[in-house]
Amino acid sequence: MTPKPIRTVAGTGRAAPAGRFDRRLIAPMILGSILNPINSSMIAVALVPIGVAFGAPPSETAWLVSGLYLATAVGQPVIGRLVDMYGPRRLYLIGTALVGAAGLMGALAPSLGVLIAARVLLGLGTSAAYPAAMQLTRSETERTGQDSPAGVLTALSVANQTVAAVGPALGGFLIGVGGWRAIFTVNVPLSVACLVLGAMWLPRTTTARERRGVDLPGMLLFSATLLSLMYFLMSPRLAHWWLLPLAAVAAAGFALRELRTAVPFIDLRVLGGTAPLLVTYLRQLLGYTTLYCFMFGFAQWLEEGRGLNAAGAGLVLLPLSLSALTVSGLTGRREAVRGKLLVGGVLQVVGCGLLLLLHSDSPVWLLLAVGVVMGIPQGLIGLANQNALYRQAVPERIASAAGLLRTFSYLGALGASAAGAAFFAHGADTVGLHELALFMAAGSVLLVLVILPDRSLSTLTPTLSPGKA
Repeated sequence: MTPKPIRTVAGTGRAAPAGRFDRRLIAPMILGSILNPINSSMIAVALVPIGVAFGAPPSETAWLVSGLYLATAVGQPVIGRLVDMYGPRRLYLIGTALVGAAGLMGALAPSLGVLIAARVLLGLGTSAAYPAAMQLTRSETERTGQDSPAGVLTALSVANQTVAAVGPALGGFLIGVGGWRAIFTVNVPLSVACLVLGAMWLPRTTTARERRGVDLPGMLLFSATLLSLMYFLMSPRLAHWWLLPLAAVAAAGFALRELRTAVPFIDLRVLGGTAPLLVTYLRQLLGYTTLYCFMFGFAQWLEEGRGLNAAGAGLVLLPLSLSALTVSGLTGRREAVRGKLLVGGVLQVVGCGLLLLLHSDSPVWLLLAVGVVMGIPQGLIGLANQNALYRQAVPERIASAAGLLRTFSYLGALGASAAGAAFFAHGADTVGLHELALFMAAGSVLLVLVILPDRSLSTLTPTLSPGKA
């Protein structure tokens, strides 16, 4: 039987509380994990004022969105694997320090190019905290012998979903008070808080982890595959056709490498034998493509098609966060993965239908109603997929598996960005919004069709490490 790891609180020498989850971990876990969604969502209402400030068209400011997602889509599983190997504390502190540096860089950026570079650095910096939080949750389950992570997983999901939803409103407020640079400056105090809490409470484990080497070739081939594919998604045109065969060649090389190396970056043999986990990643991709299409597309239409300013658009999107928070809080203690996914998928279809009713003179109550409806699946889908992954993933690779879940979220975000660029090619007008809504509806219907036949979601059981058997 594998011995339980003995953990001490960093800087204190005190042992973690026996028999129950160490609640001192919750604050740094949640605060660190929201750094990515808050930066992902605040930018939605800042694209227009940033474009005006630098005289840049939407096709250029779109890189502020895409640059962060390119970095995080690659960074999450890579850093997640390092968390699995070396523990969460070191990666968490390095990542959150990068967030503060990126915030200063963005606040002082003299050009759009420097601003995009700051967003890329933000993406890398925010890639550590969520895998670290999932690894800490798993290690606490093993340390205490109690498989009761629902409350902690719900807290993570509620925080992330709510912050993602409230981000546009917060961004609009910050822009109204201090201009668009304020959405970068806010990262500095957040970073400091994470560093202080992380240094105080994140544990050092005394048991050695698997450190037989980092699969650098595998990481590079994985990165090349994702970057080629995502760059094509950001600008899907005939001139960029060569990116698809490049992605295919890199993917083939990655698969060959991972199947032959003793300590792979992503164990394809294990992953290939876990079909339910692969379907979870597909659901995450479909669900988040629609969610991000709505967040970015609706926000831009409110400013350009409806004529609201950034602060007004943020306020209209506020019911989105309230709806997501309420639903996550009410349903979080019960896993009910399949039921949550079905309700979320169906309501996404309904929300897309409501978007088709909007016009430039639509009443405010209808705009608010759309946000309420779309907030419900935002509160359900991410939480359900996170719970499914926690049960389906190999415990020893929970951080890298969680990083991959985020990667599929960002692939959805990049797909949404590409769709927005295509349907809003001549501005975020009502015709473009309706075309975007039809695209979203197709993806939401496909999500429901993926969920319906999957009966395994109703019978998910706890996954125990070998030492717990």
